[in-house]
Amino acid sequence: MKPQEPISSLFLKSAFTEEGSFISTQEVIKWIVKQNENTTVKITKIPFSDLKFWEFDESNLRHSSGQFFSIDGIRIKTNWGSIHEWEQPIIFQNEVGYLGFITKEFNGVLHFLVQAKIEPGNINHVQLSPTLQATRSNYNQVHKGKKPLYLDYFLRAVPTQILLDQLQSEQGARFLKKRNRNIIIKIEEDIPVYENFIWITLAQIKKLMQYNNIVNMDTRTVVSGILLEAKGKTSTDYLNSSSHKRDEGSVISLFLKSSLSHRREMHTIEEIITFLTQLKSTYDLDVTKIPLKSIKNWIFSESEIFHIDKKYFKVIAADVEIGNREVVAWSQPMIQPEGEGLCAFICKEINGLLHFAVQAKLECGNQDIIEFAPTVQCLTGNYKYPDWYLPFLDYVINAKKDQIIFDSMLSEEGGRFFREQNRNLIVFAKDEIPVELPPNFIWMTLNQLFTFIKFNNYLNIQARSLISSISFV
Repeated sequence: MKPQEPISSLFLKSAFTEEGSFISTQEVIKWIVKQNENTTVKITKIPFSDLKFWEFDESNLRHSSGQFFSIDGIRIKTNWGSIHEWEQPIIFQNEVGYLGFITKEFNGVLHFLVQAKIEPGNINHVQLSPTLQATRSNYNQVHKGKKPLYLDYFLRAVPTQILLDQLQSEQGARFLKKRNRNIIIKIEEDIPVYENFIWITLAQIKKLMQYNNIVNMDTRTVVSGILLEAKGKTSTDYLNSSSHKRDEGSVISLFLKSSLSHRREMHTIEEIITFLTQLKSTYDLDVTKIPLKSIKNWIFSESEIFHIDKKYFKVIAADVEIGNREVVAWSQPMIQPEGEGLCAFICKEINGLLHFAVQAKLECGNQDIIEFAPTVQCLTGNYKYPDWYLPFLDYVINAKKDQIIFDSMLSEEGGRFFREQNRNLIVFAKDEIPVELPPNFIWMTLNQLFTFIKFNNYLNIQARSLISSISFV
């Protein structure tokens, strides 16, 4: 890397480059369609007894190797919210996987090597994933399949090549303390580009998130960790430069100011840390593993584990046949949602700077009790006809078209979740949303959100997914 080109400037330049050196954004969509057409995918729900190499034992549903993941039972006790004790199944995966991008400069602009990857749970089968997306069991070849492409570049990466390196959480209501290594490396040498890989810019990745179910969850979580800063320049310099100039009142201009500014925040970083520390000191989370088949209010049939009220999610068994992949046939348990979810950020100008209403949220699988979440996070039940009160839900659902900055259906991780998609929204509010927020909510700028992502396990995956979608072109 050139010494005079800071990492943050490389990312910022890529975030401003609407079309890459190799393929247009519209051509990427056509390429994804072609990848789907050239791939054979067959997913069949089966009885648990037909799962190959999976078995129920006294504790859980596990793989015969003892690796990959298991479906465990847990009992939760907490003084948070209105329900203080419950039991549920949860995914336990006691290994850290890789979610990684290889990047390289072409024509002075950083490009990301993205993969058209098939996952059994994807609604449309093929979505854009990072260069490398692999659990430890995958890259240690426990499945007896091929070693993931490009793995060695990450294993051999030296510190000067690493642009981003974080341990980030996954869905706190579905995984028990699960984390992945989100990593971006930069190379100088030429490398082979295989048939289902392409080079695109950061701006193109963000633009593609505006289309339903094109960019997968793993890409979104890695991209969310990219801190956009202008080293040696102020935000005004970038806003007024000829190549990046935007209308002062435009949404893009507001996003950019909120990303780059270190002034006029409603709360300091220290105040936000105190806000979260106070909550973590007040609320308890006690999670105990219990035998899966003993969990209360869940029914075990031959082919499903589901809640007695048919809420939340269910555990199913699936037989998978996929071409163009490391392993072409296998079976596994999966989590199937009982409905579509909704994740939304409300943002508002305060002190001339765009702020986001951030929720502090306890989820049973969290590493440290509470993480920051979107203003509205509704992943269970029917959010269109709720039987509970959720702050800001009605406001988001009834937002006017001219208030909606981002609106897209985005999939959850297709390796564990079966056809799960959630509506993701960013809504611009004015005086109808007061500056004073309910308890457990706080205003934060984009720059502050990026700062907390950098330090791992502060923002949940739903918040990171939404942040990754914010485009500057």
